[in-house]
Amino acid sequence: MTDTTGAVDRCGQAVYRLAYALTRSRHDADDVFQETFLRYHRSAPAFASAEHERAWLLKVAANCARSSLSSPWRRRTVALEDVYAYQDPEASAVDEALGRLSAKYRAVIHLFYYEGYQTEEIARILGRSPSTVRAQLTRARQQLKELLKEEL
Repeated sequence: MTDTTGAVDRCGQAVYRLAYALTRSRHDADDVFQETFLRYHRSAPAFASAEHERAWLLKVAANCARSSLSSPWRRRTVALEDVYAYQDPEASAVDEALGRLSAKYRAVIHLFYYEGYQTEEIARILGRSPSTVRAQLTRARQQLKELLKEEL
């Protein structure tokens, strides 16, 4: 039997943060979170280490978010905006700029800066080559720089 509760305690915050970074919606992130841990419970995988477990969960979350974003249902609906109040105008500008990036760039930025993964690890999690991840990080940083110049 899989220790789903323990996995949620150990990795739940990282899974949710990635789900939100990719979907930009609390409701969609909730769905991705739930689907990720449902798959964990159903497959009952064995892991070599806690880091392997975390990477597996993040990969599943990224795949679930990607599926959610490409679903036909999503294309036929209009999402309500999730509104968050930031005390710091600079934090608000950064969040808005991140929201304007495409999902592939938000994923690499999130995993690199917020989760602390190196490019090789991000490549394994997202199923991309390390050189693609490095290029996407470079492009994402450049786009953020331009977007933040516009905002501030």
